[in-house]
Amino acid sequence: MNLMNTRRQFIRSSLITGAGCLVGPLEAKSESIQIASFRSDVTPPVGAPLCGGLVKPVVGVSEPLQALGLVILSDEKPIVLCAVDWCEIRAGDHVHWRETLARAAGTTPERVAVHSLHQHNAPLSDSAAQAILAGTEKPLAVIDLEWAAKALAGVAASIEEAMKRAMPVTHLTHGEAKVEGVASNRRIMGSDGKVAKMRLSSTKDATLRELAEGTVDPLLKTIAFWNGDTKLAVLHYYATHPMSFYGDGMVTHDFVGIARERCTRDDGVPHIYFTGCGGNIAAGKYNDGSKESRVQLTENIDAAMVASEKQMKRAAIDHVKWHAQPVLLKPDPEFSEERMMKVVNNTATTPTLRISAALRVAFIRHCAAGVPIQFTSLHLGDEVKLLHLPGETFIEYQLFAQQQSPGTFVATASYGDGGPGYVPMEKSFAEGGYEPTQAFAAPESESAMKKAITALLKPG
Repeated sequence: MNLMNTRRQFIRSSLITGAGCLVGPLEAKSESIQIASFRSDVTPPVGAPLCGGLVKPVVGVSEPLQALGLVILSDEKPIVLCAVDWCEIRAGDHVHWRETLARAAGTTPERVAVHSLHQHNAPLSDSAAQAILAGTEKPLAVIDLEWAAKALAGVAASIEEAMKRAMPVTHLTHGEAKVEGVASNRRIMGSDGKVAKMRLSSTKDATLRELAEGTVDPLLKTIAFWNGDTKLAVLHYYATHPMSFYGDGMVTHDFVGIARERCTRDDGVPHIYFTGCGGNIAAGKYNDGSKESRVQLTENIDAAMVASEKQMKRAAIDHVKWHAQPVLLKPDPEFSEERMMKVVNNTATTPTLRISAALRVAFIRHCAAGVPIQFTSLHLGDEVKLLHLPGETFIEYQLFAQQQSPGTFVATASYGDGGPGYVPMEKSFAEGGYEPTQAFAAPESESAMKKAITALLKPG
């Protein structure tokens, strides 16, 4: 047994026996709370588009993709938390996923949170953008629609089956640990207050890798559900773009998925990972894009997962409360539908530009139809709050959320509805850089975002 496995077995034994990291028995509960964990393969076939057609399509599979999650049962309607090894699920497709999973769990779509992890050698689902491109002289594929429908049906079936095996929850544990050598800020500012350089998921330039990490959230947060001495499931949250390298057509859940699966295998219970507000965060400082870097990034995430459980504190879960805030973000007026459709129909331009324009048009039309984005939160007892946000939100939103509920354990999942694309801060648009060019919502979205976050994290 290697050192990491030895550490994990020690931690697991300590948690079960109550040694070290658990604080006192807390068994009282006023609600009957149960959880059911589900897992479904969502790996695309050979030839299917990856990253919405922006990278090489599938030629093989390095690691299979999974949709993982929990159904939480209480005195209220069921709650579904789902993390999918896909790049994005956007706009109308995100609504459809929530509706489908809600039917499977016997609940309402407002009580379903679906989040992509945002690996790039993985599918991006936007059937509206696909339809827009299909109507052009030279159609382009964003998603394999027939296969995607089957994949979603499989996830729904896994929920129905899981609910037959729901287990009672007596208490929670929660912990956090610093992740070493993974996250760094992508936006390197110049002396003029503008973005001078971008340090993306991998960086060949050693000079850029030597620069400081910049603003990140260094902590990986973990919540575990227990039935007495039996651990039932574990949730992990960390903010970074989860890619080491991509674009070779080899499907992968990349370093965060590899670490997650290792924990699941070694621990014997489901581990579920959610990507936090990683819009302006990536591994570029610590990743040169080599296979060796993927191995090291995996080890660093795995070590933090193990360490976060070592720091676990016990908490009562005498009630669960779900909160939803429908928010209608406005499209960025700089990019009109008419202007974007000219790009979509310009077959002389690159497929990347045409696909990006189609994705933006799909978001514009979704907003025009008056369909809001559901921002949600789950309060687990009085100590733990889970926040669910859309898009590629900047790390500042995650840090802001933690400030809104001092004294509680706040874990944030981003990459919910991917329709808005990047969600920078309002000042980011004047600072420049890549992200504002792929931010489909208006700059003033920051105000709406923060208003919703504050409301969702209020006590009660």
